[in-house]
Amino acid sequence: MPKFLRIGVHRSNVSGYTSKAWWIRRVGSTVFLRWGAVEVLGVGDGRKVYWTVPPREKEIRCGSVQAATDYVRNAISRRRSHDYEPLASGIPIRRRPAGRVTEPEQALATILIVDIVQSTEKAARLGDVRWTQVMNHYYAAVRKELKALRGREVVTTGDGVLATFAAPAPAVRCATAIREAVRTLGLDIRAGLHAGEYKVSGPDVVGLALHIGSRVAAKARAGEVLVSSAVRDLMSEAESEIQFRDRGIHQLKGVPKRWRLYRVEA
Repeated sequence: MPKFLRIGVHRSNVSGYTSKAWWIRRVGSTVFLRWGAVEVLGVGDGRKVYWTVPPREKEIRCGSVQAATDYVRNAISRRRSHDYEPLASGIPIRRRPAGRVTEPEQALATILIVDIVQSTEKAARLGDVRWTQVMNHYYAAVRKELKALRGREVVTTGDGVLATFAAPAPAVRCATAIREAVRTLGLDIRAGLHAGEYKVSGPDVVGLALHIGSRVAAKARAGEVLVSSAVRDLMSEAESEIQFRDRGIHQLKGVPKRWRLYRVEA
């Protein structure tokens, strides 16, 4: 096997989006790992990939060359089953112009988190080639609905999508439209929505609102779209065609206070 093998950057990623990269190298009986966020600039042969910050690193002493070789082979196999893309060259850290320090910008939006239910089991059942085809159709369907309802894709993570909307109603409609569109692919999604502030720094977005949105999505069952009380309270009477059912008060893991959640009725 080659001395270096880099795997990362999901195929569905396009210019300007942030994704994750993973890097592995074996030297004798020791395995070296690097992983972290990357920024993708350009497309096709001219595409450039940069670490957005110095990657995290780990050194694993396996005790023997065979054990290290097996570790690398198994690690690569796991990533391939999640449709990672091999990279032919190294990943440099993107250098920012000296003297330009920009403060993160505050943004307010409705945040949509979508992911596929039981994606690992489906990938194992379909096999790599078929699953790759399904995922390509899945992302095409998601992006079609985002474009139609003016959502902004922020990042893709494996089989998940994080997007933002200027208002809650289009976000809710987009979530239900995605749910119906991907059912034709034999997929079920869960979706969560929350409205709040977060900070934008270049390609990166950070803030508690994003974590709340993720936790709301984690509470959703297969085919369910859940919203936080913040989203429900922002809906105007003119948008009353969107119906909600109270799903009770929940403690969201790692999030302060308890939140009332609502299921979108369609």
